[in-house]
Amino acid sequence: MRILIVSDAWEPQVNGVVRTLQATIAELRAAGHEVGVVSPDLFRSIPCPSYPEIRLAFAGWRKVGRYIRAFAPQAIHISTEGPLGLAARRWCVKNDFPFTTAYHTRFPEYVAARLPLSPAFVWRFIRWFHRPAQHIMVATRSLARELAEQGLGQTMMWERGVDHDLFRADRAPHPHFAKLPRPIQLYVGRVAVEKNIGAFLGSHSPGTKVVIGDGPALAELKARHPETVFLGKLSGETLAAAYAGADVFVFPSRTDTFGLVVIEALSCGTPVAAFPVPGPADIIRDGAGALDEDLDAAIAAALACKRSDAAALGTRYSWPACTAQFLKALTFIPADPSSEAAVAARRLAA
Repeated sequence: MRILIVSDAWEPQVNGVVRTLQATIAELRAAGHEVGVVSPDLFRSIPCPSYPEIRLAFAGWRKVGRYIRAFAPQAIHISTEGPLGLAARRWCVKNDFPFTTAYHTRFPEYVAARLPLSPAFVWRFIRWFHRPAQHIMVATRSLARELAEQGLGQTMMWERGVDHDLFRADRAPHPHFAKLPRPIQLYVGRVAVEKNIGAFLGSHSPGTKVVIGDGPALAELKARHPETVFLGKLSGETLAAAYAGADVFVFPSRTDTFGLVVIEALSCGTPVAAFPVPGPADIIRDGAGALDEDLDAAIAAALACKRSDAAALGTRYSWPACTAQFLKALTFIPADPSSEAAVAARRLAA
């Protein structure tokens, strides 16, 4: 199948959306599918205010349409609601070409954390953007229910995966952890206001708090919490060693739709403490962590969990399984050569 993915989130960004797309595309290509990507690096762009890693592309629907026609896809997946996603959506609607979307970020809550806008106002945009999609891919059942309540019932599951060769429970701990007072409580991810890291750093659990990642709130948090260990960005085996060396992984976000870092931590045998909100509440079970509105209570309960239970839960998530779900969401494309989608694809190739 020729699959075109349109995404405003792309390399060199480092976040869950980009990593999910990279892993899914690699699996698709390994299975013999042709995959094209329309991303900001193809256009002039400017940095997104408050999130400069994201580039906002200057690309109208006609310009994006030229890339679509050149690739002649059988399926179009619009991954984000940014300028490229808007342009691709308009092209698809105008040309009666079926497409799928994904709901990666709980935008009403995300925007409310940054701007004085009502979540109800943002939901109007979300409903408008996703309503024409054949399927909306979501990472959790809670998210599917949330969208259904907004009148968007055409959801299909697209969970996340883990590289189990990299993130595994038998890794040696990060050497920096050797002299730190235990228990070591770890956060990994973007250091920004919507991640609610202040709730973690303001908790009163004994031991050492460690933050891995970068972002616009880093300088402020360093100044306010000098007792916290900030290790900056880590990746690969060094990151895996940090997961494996921690006693508990703390995920304080209330706006993430899943939390790729949660299943990476679990795969390294580290129990997870989080608030009981969509995302972690859909993942944490089987004694692999704890959820509580009192984050200190969640941390204490997670510290009592067995690392073997955490690792066992982590093994349930894989990129091949994730990619199979992605392909299943494209099953609205029929084999019938006279179908609307097939006719549209031939029209592009002509």
